[in-house]
Amino acid sequence: MGSCLWWGKNILIALFALFFLAFGIETLVGAFLLKNPLEFIMYFFSASFMVLVSLAGILYPAFQVHAFFKTRKIRNGSE
Repeated sequence: MGSCLWWGKNILIALFALFFLAFGIETLVGAFLLKNPLEFIMYFFSASFMVLVSLAGILYPAFQVHAFFKTRKIRNGSE
């Protein structure tokens, strides 16, 4: 934990998640422009799922980095 590979993995996950978050929001907005109600429902739920998964992908590295700094702070004795 804390190596260059660990940081790179977390940054890569966060960047992919941010990309899919933007893509999911764009798809969600585009769903409201559709005229067919069945297509709207399909696009709406798929875009919502994409946003949900990408938010989990953003939270994962955030919690990993938080845990890293918390354990580092406890190890140094400055609680």
